[in-house]
Amino acid sequence: MVMRPSRFRGERLRQRQFRRIPVRTLAPNLVTLLALCAGLTAIRLAFESRYSLALAAIVFAAVLDGIDGRLARLLKGTSRFGAELDSLADFVNFGVAPALILYFWGLHDLKSAGWIAAMAFAICAGLRLARFNVMSDDPDRPAWAANFFVGVPAPAGAIIVLLPIYAAFLGLPRSQFLTWTMLFYTLLVAGLMVSRLPVFSGKRFGTRVPPEMVGPVIIVLVLFVALLIAYPWTILTAGTLAYLVSLPFGWLSYRGYEQRERASKTDVSAGARSPPASSMLHSADDEERPTRLN
Repeated sequence: MVMRPSRFRGERLRQRQFRRIPVRTLAPNLVTLLALCAGLTAIRLAFESRYSLALAAIVFAAVLDGIDGRLARLLKGTSRFGAELDSLADFVNFGVAPALILYFWGLHDLKSAGWIAAMAFAICAGLRLARFNVMSDDPDRPAWAANFFVGVPAPAGAIIVLLPIYAAFLGLPRSQFLTWTMLFYTLLVAGLMVSRLPVFSGKRFGTRVPPEMVGPVIIVLVLFVALLIAYPWTILTAGTLAYLVSLPFGWLSYRGYEQRERASKTDVSAGARSPPASSMLHSADDEERPTRLN
């Protein structure tokens, strides 16, 4: 009689541990694992000096990284496990893989200095992802802060740090000057990832598409993919330069939000300090009344 409740409790625990997992929770994680496979394959392709395919694998991983989060929110399949898996995959795909591609392509000519730059980029990507995980749980962040990242996100950093390789594929001659420029540029992008610079997130862009715009949006996406396949290095170079140019505008927009919030808080506090006119009239009337009526 004494052992039966514990036996039943053990059966309930086993049933809880082996309960069925819905497919909507597995689908985003499968996309994340596919992106991780792309990042690992990019490392192998760079080791084999097949850099064009390695860069294509990084871009493919970045596309999948943008899909898995939206897919999880669409299917309501977000989970703590998926968030941790996504962070680990992002560190490999957008921290380790681009650093090794840069080192194999040109930074190895600078020996230890090139390796230090590659390590700095990978470490900064890891720090950027860790900070993102911590800040995402901050309850004191204002609602408008979701429009911005703090620092350049890891996927964008992985795409823009490969700009010297895009330029070389466009015909820029490889030289010692380009290699040293790549070193300082890698350190610059690494610093942007761990900086406090506000960057447009784009999370709220494209969440709803008007019915009359569905066709044009699909056509634009198809044309963009076709151009990316036909002229990959031109599109990636132009996109990287456009992204770098947009960084100051993100900072200006963030400052505008801060000023408006500061002004609204000032107005609220001023209204709280000054009592309404009706209460002042009531207090004056109360002073003029006899004491027995108060």
